[in-house]
Amino acid sequence: MQIFSMKYDKNFFEIKENNYMLKFNIQRIPEGFILRGKIKGNPKRVELFRDDVDKVMFINNWQSWGVSKSIDIEDYTLKISEDKKSRLKYSIHIMPELFEKNIISDYFIGKKDKIYGFLTSKIAHPFFEIKDNELIAYLDFFDRKFEDYVDIEPFIYLEGKNIESLLEIYADYVKFENKPKFSKWNPIGWSSWYQYYEKLTWEEILKNLELSKGYNYEVFQIDDSWQKDIGDWVPKDGYPSLKEIANKIREYNYIPGIWLAPFSVSETSDVYKNHKDWLVKDDAGNLKVAYINWKKKIYALDTTHPEVQNYLRKIFLYMRKNGIHYFKIDFLFAGAIPGNRYEKITPIEAYNLGMQIIRKATKGDFLLGCGAPLLPSIGYVDGMRISEDTAPYYNADDINIPYQNAYYALRNVITRYFMNGKWWWNDPDCLSLRIEDTKPNEKIIEMYAYVSGILNNIIFQSDDLSKSIRKDVFFNTLELRGGNSHVKGLMNFNNFFEIEALNTKIGNIKMKVDLEKVEYSIEKDIEYPQINKRTIVREDDKRLFHYYEESDLNA
Repeated sequence: MQIFSMKYDKNFFEIKENNYMLKFNIQRIPEGFILRGKIKGNPKRVELFRDDVDKVMFINNWQSWGVSKSIDIEDYTLKISEDKKSRLKYSIHIMPELFEKNIISDYFIGKKDKIYGFLTSKIAHPFFEIKDNELIAYLDFFDRKFEDYVDIEPFIYLEGKNIESLLEIYADYVKFENKPKFSKWNPIGWSSWYQYYEKLTWEEILKNLELSKGYNYEVFQIDDSWQKDIGDWVPKDGYPSLKEIANKIREYNYIPGIWLAPFSVSETSDVYKNHKDWLVKDDAGNLKVAYINWKKKIYALDTTHPEVQNYLRKIFLYMRKNGIHYFKIDFLFAGAIPGNRYEKITPIEAYNLGMQIIRKATKGDFLLGCGAPLLPSIGYVDGMRISEDTAPYYNADDINIPYQNAYYALRNVITRYFMNGKWWWNDPDCLSLRIEDTKPNEKIIEMYAYVSGILNNIIFQSDDLSKSIRKDVFFNTLELRGGNSHVKGLMNFNNFFEIEALNTKIGNIKMKVDLEKVEYSIEKDIEYPQINKRTIVREDDKRLFHYYEESDLNA
């Protein structure tokens, strides 16, 4: 049978192109439809869907440092300096050349009353391009060839509600599709990075351990600076053995945590010197620079190489054996850069393979992803940084790329709220609660912390505990957690948001946040009806049905 020149067979439409064959069907759901299919051949980049654009669109970047925000497509320019292009490279985008030409949104994109998205990223990279006032949905398979049919990443279209409600529904469908298993524990802790950066010493660790009494941390996490080099994950001179580090932290009844960038290798490391065959290469066979940091070229491990796989296992087994049970794994995008590998698979498949190895080797310990491709990481991490790096300063002058600034970080904490508790625990980045000589606006300290608490995020503090610290803010923040949060205002350009949190530790709360004016207000004991949502999965076709019932919170 043929319909509109397409073959129709066993509930699938079939499209034949010169280099691939695609079978697909359309599945109706209460809020729209899901497109599912199978593909074989050498598809490269496949267009799945087109629609008109609105003047205001809500876009999302491919990894955790990138922005999620509303934009005016007629007045949107990407600001990337040549220096940042060369340094950040693939952290900006998996396809940086394309990203510079048109407006790109990865995994999903929104209008005020519509969401277009993909439910998985297991093989291809799903993204949207805005070009000539059209919205185009693509799957990029890079140079992968398929002899047999493989499933494509399902495409979903949702409409009929405001964008915030639709994003929450989208997150439900993604959760159902991927069925992630992550820790029920939403941790509280201390991290060294935003106070000490690369100047952390063992003496400062000991000092802060002693001063930490009374904070009731669960985790004490040592960040970048403990290691010999990027790729050589053993303690550098001046530090005791990893076992001694972990034992000292456990003396204070904390879970020992550590930072590493498992897919990254610096040009000065022993791994680089001895195992260049382990690294991703370009088409000419030269080593491919993933990014530049620490004033060094950083290369990416080829996770398809058997020796690399064994190396990754040994790293995490060694750390666990020596008492580390909380892992902040950073710069993860390096595992997904395009390039030539030992096996001819897509960068997304290579990333997933590396994450599978790490997840299995850590045996249920807490994994915090950072600098990570978002959709491919679902099911592999327990927590996810969902913002740019924060900082103990605040600047609302907008730029479009990751950079350390509390303003940019806090905006993402709000705009990616719907992922929390469904895909992982959102990590808003660390709270900086110290009052330094520069006298930062204390409203910034409070606003950042209280937003993070009301959204029920992971809470980590990063301060020299001998400084003057707003300890009251830390404990107030913990009291705001535990609720079910909703955000309004994602399509606004004025960065004014309303957050409602039901059933926090201190009751029902409404918070108004103005990021431009650095103002906030909190109302407690709000009385309004609670909307209970029930999600039912139909057994015959596995469709999700959402039922909303009003109940009196005060009954």
